[in-house]
Amino acid sequence: MSEQYWIEFLQADGLEDWVVLHGGPSAVFVTETLADAAELARAIAQLPGLEGTHAQLTIVSKRLTVRLTRETWKIEPHHIDLAREISRVAKSLRAVSDPKQVQEVQFAIAAKTEAIDLGFWRAVLGYEPMLEDNAIDPLGVSSTVWMQDIEAGKSLRHAMHLDVSLSKEVAQARVEAAVAAGGVVVDESFAPSWWILADRSGNKVCVVAWPDGAKAKREKG
Repeated sequence: MSEQYWIEFLQADGLEDWVVLHGGPSAVFVTETLADAAELARAIAQLPGLEGTHAQLTIVSKRLTVRLTRETWKIEPHHIDLAREISRVAKSLRAVSDPKQVQEVQFAIAAKTEAIDLGFWRAVLGYEPMLEDNAIDPLGVSSTVWMQDIEAGKSLRHAMHLDVSLSKEVAQARVEAAVAAGGVVVDESFAPSWWILADRSGNKVCVVAWPDGAKAKREKG
């Protein structure tokens, strides 16, 4: 588990198809037909380095989403070459990458340290552990649950919120669309890494361009 590995992934060349979300490196490839998407998935599944990992291939209509891990902190150095090889295979089968479609939704459940009850959430959802503070759907069809540790002196008002993880290229536009739909910006002090928004009832959601947005931050420096 190392921050260094996701930073190296973001800095590597030849990974234009890929976005690093909360769940790690992800890409969306658009094909002509559902059968083409299945053919691409089969070709990718045969690549060395995927068997026995938490890699996920999801087909919806004419799109194949590829996730190399289910958690940013599980990124390893070999994922760079693996991502390049997946892109090569996709190009050879005439699939077109669309990084703007890549996204992930995570449920963040807040609790004081002594009241964190991750075992309950894993049990009631039928989820499996990935790290010590989260739980993942073993089928990969539902959102990850992350336990947010609240400081002892901080009041606990909204005990649950959503994190929407996106590429840095689309995060600002997503925020603007949400505001146009009636949402309000609660905190933008960390933009363009992330924004906190709320609906009219005060339910909160974070629009997050991290860690993908970390690349833009380094380029500015």
